[in-house]
Amino acid sequence: MTKQGLVLDKVVLLGRTFEEYVRYFALDPVALRGHAVLDVASGVSSFCAEANAQGIHVTAFDLIYELPPDQIESRCGPDLDHVLKSVEGLQTYKWDFYKNPPTLRTYREHAYKTFLADYRAHRSRYVPGSLPRLPFRNGQFDLTLSSYLIFVYEDHFDYEFHKQSVLEIMRVTKGEARFYPLVSFEAKRCSYVDRLKNDPDLRHLAFEEVETDFEFLVNSNSFLRVRHRG
Repeated sequence: MTKQGLVLDKVVLLGRTFEEYVRYFALDPVALRGHAVLDVASGVSSFCAEANAQGIHVTAFDLIYELPPDQIESRCGPDLDHVLKSVEGLQTYKWDFYKNPPTLRTYREHAYKTFLADYRAHRSRYVPGSLPRLPFRNGQFDLTLSSYLIFVYEDHFDYEFHKQSVLEIMRVTKGEARFYPLVSFEAKRCSYVDRLKNDPDLRHLAFEEVETDFEFLVNSNSFLRVRHRG
């Protein structure tokens, strides 16, 4: 069956900005000041750099942080070019916010260039590794965020990966975790969302879908909030 949306054969290096994170996750930056936040699968996003500049203590986690800056930089441009070429004309995207591909490119370039400068200057903020294992202590973070990995790559990662990743994220999070978006790149709701909600092994967790006012990938106007029960 032919895919109706963006088709990717790998996880691409596509950075998002602080402004986009605020919209994805309905964040209150002022309220987050002084708090410990984990950004999982953060890639070349500038959220960590921009948030720390505002007094929010963000740690970024991604497998690419095993690589030197120049090697990461060499992938940013080609990955961005590939995605921009691929999304043009697709019916699975709404351009209300970005307006057009050149504006989207401006956001993505700002993200990875800001990331690279911070990565070179503050390497300790960037911890290498990959889900479903996190090298952090229990309850280390007040809030954990994960965008464009969990759920969106449904074809790449199976249900067990999602389940173990959520369990591990909640182990290191004493407050709540937020996951965005809840759809695949075909703009279809990921089937794992409801399976997680109904999994008896996760009954100690509370799941809540929260609507937002941001939608680029069609049907991506909500995030999943996960909290510890009791």
